[in-house]
Amino acid sequence: MTRKEVFEYCRQQYKTEPDYPWHDWNAVLRHSDNGKWYGLVMEVDRGKIGLDGEGEVDILNVKCDPVFASYLRQQPGFSPAYHMNKTQWLSALLEESLNDETVKRLIDWSFQATAVKKKKNRKGI
Repeated sequence: MTRKEVFEYCRQQYKTEPDYPWHDWNAVLRHSDNGKWYGLVMEVDRGKIGLDGEGEVDILNVKCDPVFASYLRQQPGFSPAYHMNKTQWLSALLEESLNDETVKRLIDWSFQATAVKKKKNRKGI
């Protein structure tokens, strides 16, 4: 899945647009209601995320359950989150080897994990 496809999915699914706070190629995906990040698309040097070779690659940082993130980090295409909390965030390499549905599912989970939590009343409802 490419960065363009990630942005299109987020646009259709969540009605959000990428935000470029650093005025470069790196884009934040934010909730429209609370401004919280649910994703970060970055261009990073291959070596900074443990890949061989030269040049830069696009990654997607998403919030993820720590146990599931630990499992995914053992799979090709995933690494500890670059420049984020490495326990609760995960970096996914945006390239053809990762299944598009997997990337979409990670975006969905991250969106839900960063959504505004509804408060329960005293009766727990």
